[in-house]
Amino acid sequence: MSDLATMNAIAQRVPEGSRVLDLGCGDGAMLAYLKKERGCNGYGIEIDDANMLACVKRGVNVIQLNLDEGLSLFDDASFDVVLQIDTLQHLRNAEVMLRETVRVGRIGIVAFPNFAHWPNRLSVLRGRMPVTRRLPYQWYDTPNIRVGTHADLALLALGSGLKVLDSFGIQDERTVRFAPNLMAGTSVYVLSR
Repeated sequence: MSDLATMNAIAQRVPEGSRVLDLGCGDGAMLAYLKKERGCNGYGIEIDDANMLACVKRGVNVIQLNLDEGLSLFDDASFDVVLQIDTLQHLRNAEVMLRETVRVGRIGIVAFPNFAHWPNRLSVLRGRMPVTRRLPYQWYDTPNIRVGTHADLALLALGSGLKVLDSFGIQDERTVRFAPNLMAGTSVYVLSR
């Protein structure tokens, strides 16, 4: 997720000057944006070699780590904010990683494709898995190991003993607060312990 409007919507929830850890940071675009626009610093976690190189070229500090192995490398509250942007759907143990996110950071911001968005529902009603801008892969060729909905993450967070500080959707470069489970292609949650 690197479009400017989405990055800005998430960045608005990151306090200025924060120490940030970006889990599954991709090419480092979000961290570079936070550094430039919000005066933040921190690290990205990435497993892909090409993405790590892109981070280095952007001047983003990056650590190569498989997130399925956890975050034992970091102490409690090592960061002000931990980001999980388009990462949750790739992880084997989402519940453990959500708890680790808020253990390592004072707050966690989690964003992911919302499978319950109405065009996805319509596609499934027609008997087809959706292929959209937010879910751009065919079912047989996707890096995602799960799909989730806006409502699913609320239940998972609460069942894991986490506090939901804020939740909303993003659709067509705008924040969606009314019926985000139905009306937004991206779900965003701000969590804490």
